[in-house]
Amino acid sequence: MERNIVQVNKNAWHFIFGKCALSEIYKVLYDKYPSENYVGTFVGMKPALILRNLEDIQAVLQSNFQSFHGRGYKTSPKDELADNLLLIDDYCRWKLIRQKITPVFTSLKLKNMFSVIERCATDFSTYIDKHRQSQEEIFEALHTFTSASISASVFGINSTIENTMESPILDKGWKRINSILLFNLTFALSNICPKLHSLLNLKVFSQHKDFFIGIMKCILKNRRETNDKRHDFIDTCLELQSQGKMCDVSTGYEINSSDEILAAQAFSFFIAGVDTAANSLNFTLTELSNNSNILRKLHNEIDNVFDETKDRMTYQDLKKMEYLDMVVNESIRKYPPIGLMQRLCTKDTVLPSGGPKIEKGSIVIIPIYGLHRDAKYFPDPDNFDPERFAPENIAKIVKFSYLPFGEGNRICLGARFAHLQMKACLARLLRRYTLRGYNYTPQRFEPSFFGMRDSKARYDLIARNCA
Repeated sequence: MERNIVQVNKNAWHFIFGKCALSEIYKVLYDKYPSENYVGTFVGMKPALILRNLEDIQAVLQSNFQSFHGRGYKTSPKDELADNLLLIDDYCRWKLIRQKITPVFTSLKLKNMFSVIERCATDFSTYIDKHRQSQEEIFEALHTFTSASISASVFGINSTIENTMESPILDKGWKRINSILLFNLTFALSNICPKLHSLLNLKVFSQHKDFFIGIMKCILKNRRETNDKRHDFIDTCLELQSQGKMCDVSTGYEINSSDEILAAQAFSFFIAGVDTAANSLNFTLTELSNNSNILRKLHNEIDNVFDETKDRMTYQDLKKMEYLDMVVNESIRKYPPIGLMQRLCTKDTVLPSGGPKIEKGSIVIIPIYGLHRDAKYFPDPDNFDPERFAPENIAKIVKFSYLPFGEGNRICLGARFAHLQMKACLARLLRRYTLRGYNYTPQRFEPSFFGMRDSKARYDLIARNCA
């Protein structure tokens, strides 16, 4: 790294061993140097730049994507889940898999999924009545909901049973993913010291392999036998397998549509969607419990819609809840589902702000949490203010300062699904319950490589008389 760059060698071990989220470390560095376009540091032995300039961020994520298409995470070819996830660095393989999986979350598919999402939200609002005695129960119940809605909507698992909260994969699926410390250690080692990671032949997701590959084989077999069309992820998988191979006509690159590759995509929906959406719901409820005026306004909007529809909710009914949309957008601004993004420079390049040449193999870090709490882009950033996202204010938000799901070619595929399930959950939950707060504010987040998590947030759910 060149000498004219502010250089900070910040030790990340207190993240690895469970003292904070990694995005908190990068936010500290982001805040410390407000006049710099970037801050130099290291990720393991690799030089890295923490980006502060929005033009540079736009170049990395969008306009100069070809120079930054990698993420820089080392995976083992023997790790059948990690090596086939959408975060892989092999550009041709990533591009092909991304192209084939993208249709799962089109507007039409989301509309078709909504009736199942709504059922999950309705079941959850009943389920929570037995699981709201402590914050630990509520936090776990939120994960049960996000796991159930992904299982039922995307995979069709138990979408026809009486209660979607009782899917057999909920305990096995979510609880298998919930080993935070082990994940941090293994994934951090793959990032910080890839040679040692390879030497030890570590597999980031080895404990999940048999379960997810096994359940995918079972679901695919059952769907072939019943020939049941549900317009979901499994239908997409069956269509790909019927074609024999996935092929990118622009590059000629092709791969088999194996159960293992498709299981990895199923796993990616869980690993990316269950915890992040549950955390976002948890933070939203915390903020609403602390802001009675916002909660009252949201209750009024939800009640007005449900009174008109006699407690039914369609996709179009949910779209009418504009203030709910503003609340969710502000929540994921203050507590982004992913607090940072990392990109690998794949060829020497210079960023728009000038300065040094970014050499191939270097890492750039986009500190989303830092951006979202920057007063330059969001005045009084620690204040929870849904009006930032009112129709008349949205145009004022500076492009690439708001990145709750990333941006550009590698934007989160399931962003609209996550938004939809969060809104459906909150609409149903707040129709039946109100909140009592304790003015709780997170002081430090739990260890997470990407996300923001606080299972100790305090609020009470209290039954309302209107539902």
